[in-house]
Amino acid sequence: MNRGFSVVSKIVPNVLASCPSPVLRLFCWTKFWGGSKVGNMNPRVSNQKKAAMTLVEVLVVICTIVLLIIVIAPAFIPDHPRKAPMINCVNNLKQIGIAFRIWAGDYDDKYPMEVSVTNGGTLELTVDGKNPWLNFLVMSNDLVTPRILVCPADKDRAAATNFTTVFSATNVSYFVGVDADENYPQRILSGDDNFEFGGVSVKSGLLELSTNTPIAWSAARHKYSGNICFADGSVQTLGNTGKTNLYSTFQQTGLATNRLAIP
Repeated sequence: MNRGFSVVSKIVPNVLASCPSPVLRLFCWTKFWGGSKVGNMNPRVSNQKKAAMTLVEVLVVICTIVLLIIVIAPAFIPDHPRKAPMINCVNNLKQIGIAFRIWAGDYDDKYPMEVSVTNGGTLELTVDGKNPWLNFLVMSNDLVTPRILVCPADKDRAAATNFTTVFSATNVSYFVGVDADENYPQRILSGDDNFEFGGVSVKSGLLELSTNTPIAWSAARHKYSGNICFADGSVQTLGNTGKTNLYSTFQQTGLATNRLAIP
């Protein structure tokens, strides 16, 4: 650019000097500029094409990003909604186990089903497996609220609002272990009552399980799994299969026959 300017500065004075009048000078200058190499100098344009993505390439990139999101996103999304009913059910049974132990602390370390009705227990009323909900009724002060007696995944039961007016077996999701004893922590105190034999759900009443009874969870509530509260107040989630399962748990209670009162 400096070179072009130098050329013009040398030629312009000569062109203007050869034209005496202003009009002629303008004519001479226009003619000179139009015919000179300097006047015909154009900006250099690159013939190199800019790289651009085709529609197909854009679609491929978008699909790749979507696939990555689908694969990676689940690892960052909590599965609390799916596990919430199971976790809440475990918490319910833990509170029930605590209530049983608090009640037993006032009755010579015996649970309601071990204490006679005349002494404030439920022995005569629940020994045959009937009215298991009465065990929770006599512990109402220790349970505080009947809402914890219904499993969040139980679609057939509704939680009662109080223990005094409308509380009954329809407001209870958990069985009661008739033979539970605080001195034998491996015995079963309570738990989900959605059992089945060969695909047939058990009914309300006394359920007697020998050590070789093929007991299993139904698909209801927790999809072939459930929660058990032991006589020491601890709670464990069990499935139908695996090293520690529902069937094997009943074999380890130390009882030839396990009696459960199903509400």
